[in-house]
Amino acid sequence: MLSRLTRPQAVAVCALPVVALLATAAFAPLPFSVAQPGMTANVLGENQGTPVITVSGAPTRRTGGQLRMTTIEATGPDARVSLRDVVDNWFRADRAVMPRDAVYPSGNSIKEIEKHNTEQMQQSQDAATESALKYLGLSPDKVKVDLKLADVGGPSAGLLFTLGIIDKLDGDGSGGDLTGGRTIAGTGTIDAAGKVGAVGGVALKTQAAKRDGATVFLVPKDECADAKTELPKGLRLVPVTTLKGAVNALTALEKGKGPVPSC
Repeated sequence: MLSRLTRPQAVAVCALPVVALLATAAFAPLPFSVAQPGMTANVLGENQGTPVITVSGAPTRRTGGQLRMTTIEATGPDARVSLRDVVDNWFRADRAVMPRDAVYPSGNSIKEIEKHNTEQMQQSQDAATESALKYLGLSPDKVKVDLKLADVGGPSAGLLFTLGIIDKLDGDGSGGDLTGGRTIAGTGTIDAAGKVGAVGGVALKTQAAKRDGATVFLVPKDECADAKTELPKGLRLVPVTTLKGAVNALTALEKGKGPVPSC
């Protein structure tokens, strides 16, 4: 015969599985990655002692200012992220908790992920070169562009690569720097037709940009809202959808004439 439990006893017994579950979850790995602002690199300069952009077959110009591509750093695909890690980083402005599948292709090994990111970077560089030369009316048969950026994968530097090639070859088109002497940062994919595409981690990238001296940040227009969530003071957002729009915005900033779009 079963004896009846008092109400406090019943609550205590029911609470035991919940306590056990929470204790297990606190230490069990969860399908998340923790991201933070990563490195930036001036595509007009050098990275690890090697020029990021090298052009042959056409005269280049000495540039002023900087065009800094931005990155985020995330815990690895095999890293153990616990409930405590999620809670500790959830409300930090300089951290983001993201589903692991949103950062890394699901089910892939580390080598496969690295290969995927390298391939995306190469495709991005090819598209950047094609887009820049097409914008300038130059033939890829006569002008060769070599892009090198160590330890960075993915397609999100495409826009900045393209602008860097244009600045090295033509500047603002009238003898000045496309940057106007400023430190310009940004992010965005690019295709051969000059269309700018969205990327991830924009709010973290704006922090990396400000940390490394940028005053202007080029952002894919569809990601204006994300970029404004943790926008550092003194960093101006300039939304772009096309390469031509990005060049026009930078030229207007440089010359102090014409409209400059804002988020």
